[in-house]
Amino acid sequence: MPVDKIYLSPPDVGPLEEQYALLAIRSGWVAPLGPEVDAFEAEVARRVGTAHAVGTNSGTAALHLGLLALGAGPNQVVVVPTLTFAATANAVVYTGARPYFVDCDPSTGNIDVDLLDEVLTRLRRDGRQVAAVIPVDMFGRCADYERILPVCAAAGVPILEDAAEALGASRAGRAAGSFGTAGIFSFNGNKIITTSGGGMLLTDDDTIAHRVRHLATQARRPVAHYEHTDIGYNYRLSNVLAAIGRAQLRRLDTMIDRRRDLRENYAKTFAAIPGVRLLGEGDPGDNCWLTVIVVDPDEAGWAVGELATHLAEQHIETRPVWMPMHLQPVHAGVEAAVTGAAERLFSTGLALPSGSAMTETHRARVEHAIDEFLASR
Repeated sequence: MPVDKIYLSPPDVGPLEEQYALLAIRSGWVAPLGPEVDAFEAEVARRVGTAHAVGTNSGTAALHLGLLALGAGPNQVVVVPTLTFAATANAVVYTGARPYFVDCDPSTGNIDVDLLDEVLTRLRRDGRQVAAVIPVDMFGRCADYERILPVCAAAGVPILEDAAEALGASRAGRAAGSFGTAGIFSFNGNKIITTSGGGMLLTDDDTIAHRVRHLATQARRPVAHYEHTDIGYNYRLSNVLAAIGRAQLRRLDTMIDRRRDLRENYAKTFAAIPGVRLLGEGDPGDNCWLTVIVVDPDEAGWAVGELATHLAEQHIETRPVWMPMHLQPVHAGVEAAVTGAAERLFSTGLALPSGSAMTETHRARVEHAIDEFLASR
């Protein structure tokens, strides 16, 4: 009998999501927008503590619209962590602005705030226009906003928080998605909650919220005929998918608890193994979206690639840490301030299965496979 594969972070959906989706279909609202979108937006805004939430068809769309609302465009720079998913940088390019990559703090994977300060000072000295800084809350862990906020305020640069992975996370009692002039979430299939495909922009700024809603609906003006004075986008969230999101949101805290339990088990497994640490370990506000181990091969006697190969042979999915943007062929020649920290995490970090839908049988399989590997070393 074939062995079923254990995935890194599969969707965790069930009867409640089915019930909500069915009600949305039976309501007749199956196209983008509708009462489920309105309700989902209000519920996420209330959870995060922002005045507005605007549902979109992806987190990337939310980033793109957020940048446009902040005025990003040609001849401008947007500062982006080099350790991130491609969408963060892609959204900058969509606007005609240029990304400027900044390296990470090796202990957390989040943006290096000292380096960010140096870059903003240099750009300001050189007379460059900086449209925004996009900190990324890596793997569900908020960046160091106690330091980022004053650094960006001193430079006069707004923050667009990429909290795609961080719904439910917090820092110093404040929710992820609420730190910047605007913030975004992703509800892709592998995220902490999913709407299959979807995203959301959060803001307290009425003008930004209005602008994003306008651009997301093809920038159609409120008249009976089709009239447009701006180039718009077909970026709004489906009513049916928003219904799934509402069900997921009700289960969010339970799903975070399950991921945290997995994180704690991994911490115990590797506690006595020399040269192995958990990335960002000890952050109480982490939503534990993905658990990432970092391995010093000289101290441990083995490399993450060896563990990844062993787990793959057992039909267990893992994933390297993001390949830094400054190493991506598509961004060759883009300006970057790097220390080597992101490159080291890329070569020594590995994300382990972290999904809240993991069964006890699957958990036992993963634990056994890791124990087997460690015993062989």
